[in-house]
Amino acid sequence: MKFAVDAMGGDNAPHEIVKGSVEAVKEYGIGVVFTGDREKIEEELKKYEYPKELIEIIGTTEVIGTDEAPVMAIRKKKDSSLKVAMDLVRDGKCEGVVSAGSTGALLAGGLFVIGRIKGIERPALAPVMPGRKGNFMVIDVGANTDSKPSNLHQFAHMGKVYFESILGYVNPRIGLINIGAEAEKGNELTKETYKLLSEDPELNFAGNVEPRDIPEGEVQVLVADGFVGNTVLKMFEGTFSSMMKVIKDGLKESFQGKIGGLLIKGPLKETLKKYDYKETGGSAFLGLKGTVIKAHGSSDARAFKNALRQAKKQVDSGFIEKFTDEIGKYMLQ
Repeated sequence: MKFAVDAMGGDNAPHEIVKGSVEAVKEYGIGVVFTGDREKIEEELKKYEYPKELIEIIGTTEVIGTDEAPVMAIRKKKDSSLKVAMDLVRDGKCEGVVSAGSTGALLAGGLFVIGRIKGIERPALAPVMPGRKGNFMVIDVGANTDSKPSNLHQFAHMGKVYFESILGYVNPRIGLINIGAEAEKGNELTKETYKLLSEDPELNFAGNVEPRDIPEGEVQVLVADGFVGNTVLKMFEGTFSSMMKVIKDGLKESFQGKIGGLLIKGPLKETLKKYDYKETGGSAFLGLKGTVIKAHGSSDARAFKNALRQAKKQVDSGFIEKFTDEIGKYMLQ
């Protein structure tokens, strides 16, 4: 199993990307093809011991920045590290691609280079996050800021198959993010989507889910257009980050707090580990013909290693084949 790695994408490229990839190669036994500045990649690789037969480099001369127009960049920068990595997946030389670079360019490359699964209207970006009672997915979180009810209907099926094939859930619950639990709440998009989801016998539809109930994790797949989903994701990340700062500041304010902090340090660290994005590694673009994982832009080596682990799990599970079958049945209804 071999993955294309955009070695030049992300805030900490290429050193953290190379380090995390080497760790993934040694731990998971996967192959990696780095695309990017050959000289810089080779310089980083000199720091590590690794099975040489599992790592290749394809030198490229261009990099797509986060400030560039994604579609134009993919079309014009044909020798960019990201475009060449996408080509490897399209040509069947790698099972998937992992990048911490531009989200927009990764989506554009997925659409125009790798291509959509037949029947899919739009791919979706779908991170899995930890809830109090279990993991949950928000789909979509930014690939499509404007969506139609039929798009959200397909997102529900994507999430269903992901939880079944990769996370081992049986008949996961599907929810629609909305401003109220009642069926008549929301705008035209959510009302029409509610109707589609509730009438689909293949979905275990739990109804509308208000944002305050999402972190409980009682509903596994939370469906939304990319605008709403991205807002939920960033609010979730920001709230967690702020709460951690409040807790740390509070424990430092008094002698009793410092003593209490020492006593709970171990259990607290293990609990917080579940909410660390570095443990998940990245978000999957679902609906494409190949595995595409978007690692966090600020990924360090541990986060990138786990993004490659996520890519491996997706391929091992046969997700794309299973979802292709699912969407075929769904379209025949």
